[in-house]
Amino acid sequence: MADVKEYFVHESSYVDEPVTIGAGTKIWHFCHVMSGAVIGRNCSIGQNVFVGRRTRMGDNCKIQNNVSIYDCVELEDNVFCGPSMVFTNVINPRCEVNRKEEYMWTRVRRGATIGANATIVCGTTLEEYAFIAAGSVVTKDVPAYALVVGVPGRVIGWMSRHGQRLSFDANGSAVCAATGAKYRRLAPQQVEYVGH
Repeated sequence: MADVKEYFVHESSYVDEPVTIGAGTKIWHFCHVMSGAVIGRNCSIGQNVFVGRRTRMGDNCKIQNNVSIYDCVELEDNVFCGPSMVFTNVINPRCEVNRKEEYMWTRVRRGATIGANATIVCGTTLEEYAFIAAGSVVTKDVPAYALVVGVPGRVIGWMSRHGQRLSFDANGSAVCAATGAKYRRLAPQQVEYVGH
């Protein structure tokens, strides 16, 4: 009996075995997934995406066209990577120097969004539901729910889990305009989800 895969790989893409790919995941045109990669369930991997050997991707991730997820990048569940955004894995690359032993881990926590053409410098962590605006360059860790813009990236506000800008009152409380979910500001750089 033939081996039936529970995920889809377009005929123009290469998947180097062994890999782990969850049920319902779709890998579209001209992609390359290296052996050893781990991809969760129900992910969408757009056209011309590269996935490295030491990569971990959770469930329900959306990777748009022209993204390279190099070794030592870890994406938790529900991460969105916009078109042509960039991850790095070496802080000081030189063509003449082999620095594979110096790769730095980049971690993108649950629900975070990285906009089109943004760059995430290696060794950083984007906490839960962080929102990186298109074209930004992230050079340091990003707090949960933070809205980051610019070069270098800086926190200019806060976003709800639904992707709506939050406005905090004098008591440090905010409500998502789209869902009614409540948030609380605990410190200048710390926001937590309270619930409905």
